[in-house]
Amino acid sequence: MVEHNFVNVFMLGFGFMLIFTSFQTLGNIEQTIIDSIKKDEPSFTGDGYTSLAIIYAALSLSNWVTPSVLSAIGPRLAMTIGAVTYCLFMACFFVPHVALLYLFSVVLGAGAALIWTGQGTYLSQCSNNETISRNSGVFWAMLQMSMFFGNLLVFFTFQGKTHIDVETRTIVFSVLVAVGILGTIMLSCLRRPVADQDVSTELTAPATPKQAFVDAIQLFKTKRMILLSITFVYTGLSLSFFSGVYGSSVGFTTAIGTSAKQLVGLNGVFIGIGEVVGGVAFGLLGTRITTRYGRDPVVIVGGVLHLVSYFLVFINLPNVAPFGNTDEVSYINPPSAIVAMLCSLLLGFGDACFNTQCYSMLGGVFKNQPAEAFAIFKFTQSIAAAASFVYSSHFGLHVQLLILVILAIIGTTTFCLVEFSVKKERVEVEKKYEE
Repeated sequence: MVEHNFVNVFMLGFGFMLIFTSFQTLGNIEQTIIDSIKKDEPSFTGDGYTSLAIIYAALSLSNWVTPSVLSAIGPRLAMTIGAVTYCLFMACFFVPHVALLYLFSVVLGAGAALIWTGQGTYLSQCSNNETISRNSGVFWAMLQMSMFFGNLLVFFTFQGKTHIDVETRTIVFSVLVAVGILGTIMLSCLRRPVADQDVSTELTAPATPKQAFVDAIQLFKTKRMILLSITFVYTGLSLSFFSGVYGSSVGFTTAIGTSAKQLVGLNGVFIGIGEVVGGVAFGLLGTRITTRYGRDPVVIVGGVLHLVSYFLVFINLPNVAPFGNTDEVSYINPPSAIVAMLCSLLLGFGDACFNTQCYSMLGGVFKNQPAEAFAIFKFTQSIAAAASFVYSSHFGLHVQLLILVILAIIGTTTFCLVEFSVKKERVEVEKKYEE
């Protein structure tokens, strides 16, 4: 049973790795690409930050419906449908049109709610209390390997280019769509999880769509979920920053040199390295740490690393970097490509610390309501990401970093408060059992 379910987790991770090789790469370069499209086609007035904001807004709203959808069609079909929407969104860039861009942003947001809630539910079904941290780490490490391949493609195809021409864009989008289709096929082949004595949720009768919605609302109002939601908000803000804003800011900082656009792709690679190392360290090798000391030390490490990276970004990149090409500099003059890539590494590693432990918390503590718990996670994370992409078009880098610093401190604190209560509850149960 364990081996069967572990193979399921591996297949799940591999499917997501392929799909997000495409989408995370696109998210990382979308604003840079659109800036070039506007120069080739002045009639095109789309905005990358607006597109990403629409995606995450639609994702956040759709999450309230997804528990009901999953109760009707199950997590595997939900993930497959969601994966198709990612392919459609990427394909719309072959025909640049503002209406298409924003329409498929909405479609993708709804599909993303399906794929992520389905993923959380399926991962929980394949895990028990002993394997949830390991399986979360395996999935997260495989997912974040997606940062390597697509961004390496960008690194080499954007080499020496200050303008991304039509031919280059076509090559990149063709590869990304093809890889996304392969990932969709992989998810469509996922097998049904096998239950053991510790896994009881997946073979029980599913709740009705109406009851699933009511359960999600009730869970959202609990003290633990309210506190965790603050942490989830922070993960959404940091996600939008390093997946959309930071890479574009590096590419727009022309004082770095002629390699600035190339560094957009390399930035994604270093984020991926940090994500994978963090996933392996705290998901696989760190199982003993979390079993003995709990999840809070890992989240604290992630919070500290993020604070360090925000300070380095502050002194390395100019305040106007998110808005377009600029010759301005910050405190490091000229801006350092090495420091920029170090920040990418720290952002990725810190994000892995937060997300592996959030997955472990949701899959373990809320195992009886996995669809509802993961839907709330993606709702709060996505609405924060949408808000971030909205203010990214108006606030300079310094204001954005200040918001991230404040929420990093608060989000780390609230996660630790929940983990402390979980530890206390576990000790009380063990004492009662011994008596």
